Amino acid sequence: MSTSTLFDTELLSTVESAAPRPRYRVAGLDISLTGTGVATLGGTTRIPTKGSRADPLLERNTRLKHITTRVLEEVGTVNLACVEGPVSYTTPGGSTWDRGGLWWRIVAALLERDIAVAVVPPTSRAKYATGSGTSRKTAVLEAAQRRYGAILETDDEADALILRAMGMDWLGLPLAEVPDGHRAALAGVQWPDREAVTAR
Repeated sequence: MSTSTLFDTELLSTVESAAPRPRYRVAGLDISLTGTGVATLGGTTRIPTKGSRADPLLERNTRLKHITTRVLEEVGTVNLACVEGPVSYTTPGGSTWDRGGLWWRIVAALLERDIAVAVVPPTSRAKYATGSGTSRKTAVLEAAQRRYGAILETDDEADALILRAMGMDWLGLPLAEVPDGHRAALAGVQWPDREAVTAR
């Protein structure tokens, strides 16, 4: 797992704050069949897998189970998980169903652990990072590295970091100062009830 000074600074600010502040653990998840990005207080990581829509059902199920297990291991115990929402597909295929199945498998597992889940549209994630909802992943990666000083090897990790940053901002504990035009993206997120996000 790669880490950066961002996370150390965040932890110190929580410990050294003069006024007591709620402590929240937030995870960002960019769910993908080929490389799921995960961001937590400890840093970012990517969970890569390989497969094909032509694979037998048993192999496809094993792949989804593996990704889900690894994601839950990385997330651990958090108060809020910000998950990128699924995109629309006009022509469903084998991998389309697998992507949807993986998304629900992970979200269901989080909810069953009593972890509050926020669903972030891809356009909201891009807008929060760059100010434009149509920005490409490379632009989001560059923005994440620049704003948070994080060393990120892939755009999957950058997306996950942005998702986590959005959750922290929504909770009133932003990881960095973000322009108002970027923060407007928070309004497009399907947030859980705040009462469901309990500080530990």
